[in-house]
Amino acid sequence: MSAPAPLRILLVEDEVLLRRGLEDLLGAAGYEVVAVDDGRLAVEQGTASPFDLVLLDLMLPGLDGIEVCRRLRRARPELLILLLTAKGSEDEKVLGLQSGADDYLTKPFGAKELLARIEALARRREASPESAERLEIDGCLLDLGRLEARRDERVVSLTPREAGILRWLHRHRARAVSRRELLVHVWGSSGDLATRTVDVTIANLRQKIERDPSAPRIVVAVKGVGYAWTAAR
Repeated sequence: MSAPAPLRILLVEDEVLLRRGLEDLLGAAGYEVVAVDDGRLAVEQGTASPFDLVLLDLMLPGLDGIEVCRRLRRARPELLILLLTAKGSEDEKVLGLQSGADDYLTKPFGAKELLARIEALARRREASPESAERLEIDGCLLDLGRLEARRDERVVSLTPREAGILRWLHRHRARAVSRRELLVHVWGSSGDLATRTVDVTIANLRQKIERDPSAPRIVVAVKGVGYAWTAAR
């Protein structure tokens, strides 16, 4: 049996010495690490690449860590987020958790504690039935972690946004999902974009994953509501 792929971590920290130290620590522990020092870059990287976990400082240039956390959680519901903050007040911790963080560490913290928190979050994700990254439906294999879809021998690439749509619809497969909900949770917007944006993106997605895009069986329209995940019959 092959070893599991190493956890891919996005490190968001603007303090140079700490960032470099954490890169070394995480790399030595066997993790793949990409580091950025700006809140806006964190959102761009976190939504464009298939990371497993984000180590997120609260005090950042560009966007503060709370807003970064909110946007990443909307765009990537399955993403693990661990806040790193110099602020130890109860209010700050509560605000971070309410914004979508899975856990927090208050600076200064020890290397062993950080690694233990990461391992605990990774175990929690593995045990969660909501973390499906490989789905098979109507003869199409969707590998959302790798941003790929396979039907027969044809393999096509998915954009992070297309994968986000599929994740959200599958996670809420018991009901229909509105266009506004997709805009908020997949696009990370306030929901005020033109709803046509969602329709165009889903039309492109259907070209990639449906057996017959004109008669979709994976992502279906629900009149008067939006879209839904459906099991093919």
